Amino acid sequence: MKTDSPPARLRVTVLQQYPVNGKAVKNLAEAAYAWLEANKQTVNALNVFPVPDGDTGTNMVLTMKSAMDETRKVPENKAGEMLAALAQGALMGARGNSGVILSQLWRGFARSVDDKESLNSHDLAQAFIAARDTAYKGVVRPVEGTILTVAKDMAAAAESAADEGADPIRLLRRVWQASKDSVQRTPELLPILRQAGVVDSGGKGLCLLMEGMLRWVEGQQLHTAETAAQHITAMNLESSLESVEEGQDYEVVVDFHPHKDLDLPRFYSDLEKIGTSIQVGEGQDMYRMHIHVPADKRNEPLDYIETLGTWTNVKMENLMSQMDEIRSKAGGQPLKLAAVGPGEIAVISVASGSGIARHFAELGAAAVVEGGQTMNPSTADLLSAFENLPTDKIIILPNNKNILMAANSAAELTVKKTVVIPSTSIPQGLAAMLRLKPSGDLDAVAEDMKEALAQVQTGEITTATRDVEIDGVKVKVGQTIGLHNDTLVIAADDVEKACLKLLKEMNAGDYEIITLYFGEDLHMEQASAIADSVRKAYPKLEVEVHEGGQPHYPFIIAVE
Repeated sequence: MKTDSPPARLRVTVLQQYPVNGKAVKNLAEAAYAWLEANKQTVNALNVFPVPDGDTGTNMVLTMKSAMDETRKVPENKAGEMLAALAQGALMGARGNSGVILSQLWRGFARSVDDKESLNSHDLAQAFIAARDTAYKGVVRPVEGTILTVAKDMAAAAESAADEGADPIRLLRRVWQASKDSVQRTPELLPILRQAGVVDSGGKGLCLLMEGMLRWVEGQQLHTAETAAQHITAMNLESSLESVEEGQDYEVVVDFHPHKDLDLPRFYSDLEKIGTSIQVGEGQDMYRMHIHVPADKRNEPLDYIETLGTWTNVKMENLMSQMDEIRSKAGGQPLKLAAVGPGEIAVISVASGSGIARHFAELGAAAVVEGGQTMNPSTADLLSAFENLPTDKIIILPNNKNILMAANSAAELTVKKTVVIPSTSIPQGLAAMLRLKPSGDLDAVAEDMKEALAQVQTGEITTATRDVEIDGVKVKVGQTIGLHNDTLVIAADDVEKACLKLLKEMNAGDYEIITLYFGEDLHMEQASAIADSVRKAYPKLEVEVHEGGQPHYPFIIAVE
């Protein structure tokens, strides 16, 4: 779509000559959501460490999806009400630290214009300032070179534009340019980004939201990623399953040669009528289309492709059966969760695999929420896990640094007395569970559980997704790498060597127990063989091996 099309000129004229009303707010937010969705894999790829679990883009998209769902419940005539709905939806759907911060930005924006039917440039500037202030207040230790810095630079640009008499559309352009420039500066402010050779992922996501708004105003397409022209092999669509929403029963991937040049905006629009999770990769004279569809529409994508060209390969997966298989890895038996009575302490734990979930249940968890890397639960997910329990004493174990902020949001939103134990790994969470006394005093038990976090060291083994050098550790794509307490420390040629090198870096010989939790891609025989090698290296230590079932990480290691 060209920028000088009549619809685009009309949008520009309306936003230049009239205040921004509720309908305009909704349209701008929908455009922001669509453009972020199209580019979420770009954001996901901006990992500091070369690990296969980038999820910032996905978290921000899911947060925006929840926000947009909420806007459909309110009338479109008042900007303040529309923004309040956006903020509420984002808050409940917030996933990961980036999603929580995004929800805080919407919260501040909405509070600033709470009672207004429409917004002028001055209102918008004050809203950007309030958004910045609210987001900074929501972070205990704000770090520059992150999404917070980008929000700060956007607020400064908005204020300057309003002071100079800019209309809303010129203000939006200034804000977007400021966000773009700010993202490029993030490596100058955060050394780890400079070492990794990436910009801040959350800041990039926020910039894309602003860009989506501007693209809508100017009449540009919103459904083809800015880097869509790429080889199909680089897309790795086969691994694009992040979660299965209701109605996403089948995953369909089709390779095809179009009969003529493909009209991508129309292609996306037609696919959106069939299903969700749409991705398109462009290769040499061919395309790969990926979509999730309900069971009764599983043949429609192929039927549609046949009207456009000749298909060469089709892959169809039953997503629901895949999820059932994942959930049944613990022997197909439901978790035996702790029964909690009134006045007792209920622990809500996040777990990244069926085996790990079982361990938390055996140690007394009252509820286990599925989550971890690439599948951060939302604020609402955590709330729903304990709101109906027959006690008002709650402890949450997030067990992942990227779930901590959502856990804190859940604690703030409930009337129950809720304490978040700042566990950032599975071993920390399990160590804390050993201190649980269900009938004890909540504050005393929580304090004891917090103290347990320092008694365990965490190691993680995974596979490098790119070449990089961080803190003197050189990594090649495909190598096995090891992280100690979330810091990259070693690279090796195979999992066994990586485990031994990582344990040496962790000074495992100074401790008493090594526990290996093996992931979903390893069999017990493989894990046991590696455990035997660890026993030979550390004959005086107790070495245990358990099924974890976690994705992406062949081993999560606890050293105590």
